[in-house]
Amino acid sequence: MAAPKPALVVFLGGLGHSPVEEMVDGARVAASLDSIEAAFQSGGYAGAVLVTDGRFPLPALPEGVAVDADGGSFHFGRRLAEVVRRHRLERVVYLGGGSLPLLGARELAAVAEALAEEGALVTNNHYSSDMVGFGGEALGRIEPPESDNRLARALSEEAGLSVRPLERTVASQLDIDGPTDLAILALTGEGGPRLRAYLGSLKLDTERYRRVLPLFTDREAEITVAGRVGSHVWQYLERETACRVRLFAEERGMEADGRATSGDARSLVAFFLESAGPLRFFQAMAELGDAAIIDTRVILAHFRIQASRADRFLSDLGCWREISEPFLRDFTQAAVEASIPVLLGGHSLVSGGLMALNEFAWREREQEVGGTPA
Repeated sequence: MAAPKPALVVFLGGLGHSPVEEMVDGARVAASLDSIEAAFQSGGYAGAVLVTDGRFPLPALPEGVAVDADGGSFHFGRRLAEVVRRHRLERVVYLGGGSLPLLGARELAAVAEALAEEGALVTNNHYSSDMVGFGGEALGRIEPPESDNRLARALSEEAGLSVRPLERTVASQLDIDGPTDLAILALTGEGGPRLRAYLGSLKLDTERYRRVLPLFTDREAEITVAGRVGSHVWQYLERETACRVRLFAEERGMEADGRATSGDARSLVAFFLESAGPLRFFQAMAELGDAAIIDTRVILAHFRIQASRADRFLSDLGCWREISEPFLRDFTQAAVEASIPVLLGGHSLVSGGLMALNEFAWREREQEVGGTPA
């Protein structure tokens, strides 16, 4: 007997109220609906459940989508278990709202096919998961995790499921975590139809990103990258870029392991920033390379600064005058006024975002020279 098809379960909640948060959340909604549509087009899914807190109006949904709304207190693991029980789901592909917006029907079909194997666990990142496929009964064998970052790890270590990781590509690593990701997607023109249409309506400023693009294909250039950079990204950069890359890889998995909230996160980059101050810090960045790409969440965790989501997003956009948190405002101003282009963002920037920018840079170069890059 053939294994039952999985259901796609998309969590879409916790939306903000400031204009910059609403901008990002609009992209997350559009990307989530694109993902559901792609899953249906793949033919590998029995249905989809859109899980929300019921606090925002939903646009027209594709046929076959069940909405599970609950505005009560939220705990990720318990909420997921409730959804699986309520909808009697035997196999599940969990996807965070706005996560992996470049996964298309072909990739989602491959995830569903891999789940046909008994005891399989499919994920984009074992240590910090955004997408996890599993048998629904396995949730009863784990301590419910507080966030989706720990879901894949809990299912493998506590429930004994066998990990089947997705290939580390742009599609499996790029998330919509903030405005930086929107700018990258708008620049590259990628994503599903709803997301592309939404991004086209925003008129995002991508000038800083365009200044960085030629550096990826220039053998004389050097880029500094700092933050939660995985080994796969380092290998990718070594293999796929022409430029030199100066890399400071720090605090991978800090969200999943709770170091960001416990105050245990530590960063060499942040220690230097504390000693030098923002102005001297970016003067040093200019001496180290022709551009800097920085995961600011590691720096904030090091300093135990609980900046609001709105302030973090404003920093990503370079809108330093609107930031209320003093340190982040000063840091962002120094980044904007630096003599080199500086890109600020979260984990996705130094993961799938970097990969997307590099691949787009090479496509741009091919069009300019009319041939294949050496």
